[in-house]
Amino acid sequence: MKNFAGSDILSTMDFSREEIEHIIAVAEQFVPVAFKEKTSNLLENKIMAALFYEPSTRTRLSFESAMNRLGGRVLSVVGAENSSLAKGETLWDTGKMVESYVDVIVMRHPTPGSPKEMAESANVPVINAGDGGGEHPTQALLDVFTVMREHKTIDGLTIALVGDLKYGRTVHSLSYLLSHFKVKLILVSPEKLKMPAEIIEHFKKNQVEFEETEDLSVALTKAQVLYDTRVQKERFSDVNEYEKYKHYYVLTKELVEKYNPKLTIMHPLPRVGEIHESVDALPGAAYFRQAQNGVALRMALLAMVLGKA
Repeated sequence: MKNFAGSDILSTMDFSREEIEHIIAVAEQFVPVAFKEKTSNLLENKIMAALFYEPSTRTRLSFESAMNRLGGRVLSVVGAENSSLAKGETLWDTGKMVESYVDVIVMRHPTPGSPKEMAESANVPVINAGDGGGEHPTQALLDVFTVMREHKTIDGLTIALVGDLKYGRTVHSLSYLLSHFKVKLILVSPEKLKMPAEIIEHFKKNQVEFEETEDLSVALTKAQVLYDTRVQKERFSDVNEYEKYKHYYVLTKELVEKYNPKLTIMHPLPRVGEIHESVDALPGAAYFRQAQNGVALRMALLAMVLGKA
C-alpha cells in the first residue's frame, strides 16, 4: 500500500482494494468530528486552497467544513472569472504560485485531466474535486464509504447505477472503485446515455458481473442499492436533447414500495426531479446521510495527504 503523505488524489483508478478499505477505515475514525460530536485540531496551522472553477455546493462546503473542523484554514477561489485564469494564466503557473501559499490544493475544473496538470506543477498534494465529464474520486470514495456504513459490506451486493451514465463523472469513478469488490452492477440508462465503452471494457477485463437495461423496474426488483444520478444539462450541446432525457426516470415512493421497500437509495446530489421528495421519508433514502458522510471521508483524505493520519 502506498504512503498517502504528500500524494495527489486524482483518479479512482489509482487505488487498490487495500487502499480503498484503508481510506474507509480512517474515515470512520473521523465520523465523531464530522458529526459534531467531538472537536479536533489535527490540521492546525495547515492551509487548504479550494480552487473551484466550476459550480459546487456539497463538494466545496464539505471540504471546507472538513478542513475547518480539523483546525485548519481555507483560501477559496470560486469561479474562473474570479481568478487569473480569466486573464489567460495557465494551470501550470497557477499551481506554481498557489503552492507557496498553502499546504494542499483541492480543485474542481470543467476540463477533464486539469487536476493532473495542476498536480504536475504544484509541489503540494492536489485533490481532484471533479474534472468536467472525467472523474470525481472523492465523491466515489464517500459513496463506497456510505454503502459500507449502510450495509456493513460491499461484497455480495447488487448495485444499480441509474440515469446519465455517459457523462456522469460520479458513476465513472464509482465504477472503477466497485470493480475491486464482488458486486453485480445493473446499468440503467437510455440508449443515448449508456456507460462509456472504456468502462464496459474495464468491467469485462476485471470480471465484474454486470447487465445493461433501460428498464428501471429491473433494477428496483434486483438491487439492494440504487445509485441515482441527474441528467446533466451542462454536458449537452443541444438543449432539446437534454429536455428529452432529463426526466427519463423518476423514482417515487410508490415505485420503491411496490418493487423493493428495503432498497437503499443514494444520489450524489443535486437532484433535479429524478427522485421525488416523497422518497425522502423512506428509511432507505440515504442521500442526505451520504452527503454528511462526505465530511468524514474528506477529513480522512486531507489528514492522510498531509501526513497526519
